[in-house]
Amino acid sequence: MAATHTSTGTGRVARRASGVSAEAERVIWLLLAAAFVAILNETTMGVAIPHLIVDLGITAVAAQWLTTAFMLTMAVVIPTTGFLLQRLTTRAVFITAMGLFSAGTAVALVAPGFPVLLAGRVIQASGTAIMMPLLMTTLMTVVPAAHRGRMMGRVSVVISLAPAIGPTMSGFLLDTLSWRWIFAIVLPIALIALGVGARWIHNLGEPRHAPLDVLSVVLSALGFGGVVFGLSQLGGGHGGDAAAALSTTTLVVSLSIGAVSLGLFVWRQLRLQRVDDALLDLRVFRFRNFSLSVGHLTFMSMAFFGTLTVLPLYTQGVLGLTALQSGLVVLPGALAMGLAGPLIGRVYDRWGTRVLLIPGSTLVVAILWLFTGLTESTPVWLLVIAQTALSLGLAMSFTPLLTSSLGSLPPRLYSHGSAVVTTIQQVSGAAGIAVLITTLSSASTAAVDAGAGAAAAGAAGTRAAFLVAAIISLPLLVGAALIRKPADAPAELPAGH
Repeated sequence: MAATHTSTGTGRVARRASGVSAEAERVIWLLLAAAFVAILNETTMGVAIPHLIVDLGITAVAAQWLTTAFMLTMAVVIPTTGFLLQRLTTRAVFITAMGLFSAGTAVALVAPGFPVLLAGRVIQASGTAIMMPLLMTTLMTVVPAAHRGRMMGRVSVVISLAPAIGPTMSGFLLDTLSWRWIFAIVLPIALIALGVGARWIHNLGEPRHAPLDVLSVVLSALGFGGVVFGLSQLGGGHGGDAAAALSTTTLVVSLSIGAVSLGLFVWRQLRLQRVDDALLDLRVFRFRNFSLSVGHLTFMSMAFFGTLTVLPLYTQGVLGLTALQSGLVVLPGALAMGLAGPLIGRVYDRWGTRVLLIPGSTLVVAILWLFTGLTESTPVWLLVIAQTALSLGLAMSFTPLLTSSLGSLPPRLYSHGSAVVTTIQQVSGAAGIAVLITTLSSASTAAVDAGAGAAAAGAAGTRAAFLVAAIISLPLLVGAALIRKPADAPAELPAGH
């Protein structure tokens, strides 16, 4: 995928204001829509779990696997996308991704019981994992450097808006219909995207031969899968002493296997990249701006996904809101992110990273510290304003981070850089959720033991969770000043590669 522009079948190139051909821009819009639908579905199950426990007659631990298995599959598949994006054509990768997602959605829709529903979620996740790296790699390939901020602003909308809208949509459907409608609404959209993409998407650039190292795939699955699964256990070991002991054992074993496998995976990639055969080329970290951007994105993702998980628990468990009302609390922020995305991209293209990252990161840190003062009587309107401000801070951060990170790489490393960025987001998001939920649960339990009521205990747990999130976010204040907008000229691999 090395081409910098595409042409129509007659050889004419119709340029748009974005600096890309009309055909390439159409492909990007289609990829954006497909990625939005795929990521939207990722966050719908959390709100539906109480309903699924009743409807399917399963335990809370089993129901939680519908989100855990999704995250686990994403963590296993994403590192392989660097290979897929080099080996296969744009059209083939898109059809594979949307075909898997559509098939998984159909399986989940008609699932007669929990095992089939779980299988459907795993198939869905396989397609979702491929979609975001495909979108970012395609964008970096066809969009000139001077216009990437504007286009990447649309990607940041997808990354931030879809997870925020998912719980709102899910809450509305669960309050009015049933959990199957979560999949019934998504399936036709996915099938339309698949059909249109199969008809319209042409190959942007040429695939190249890229050998598949089976050992790297196995080590990647054990490494990233073990870490994500272990982190999910950190957030869910409740239900008695025996359950807690089992969860602790599973946590230690999973994280140990994950850490050892990741170490071996890194060693294997360092050897294979000498001859350009790595599954995930780690030479992307030799570019300082890429490494700084990915580090910043790690802390940002931990705070973002952790907050998206903790806030609904607070609004429903402490403030007594319904699932739909809880979703509506975050909706204004989600809409603000969507509206601000393109404007933020233009600002990046003209003025670079600092004018966005410094105020954006400062706003994120400030709101997280504000959340450490939440009580059982905090007004909902104040929560909506604070969440909207947090969303704007995140929007001001995601676009420059994504653009500057991938823009710091040479074109032949775009696919590997996209895979690394998406993997980091997934793993750090899982870590943020696990750490914040565990903190919330522990602090709430301690408050109950001290004689606090249910609402007061929930508020105490929420404050403790957001205190951890606020502390985690502090490095953002430093990183915001260090990240630079890359030069418009393509980067070169450092000497000695």
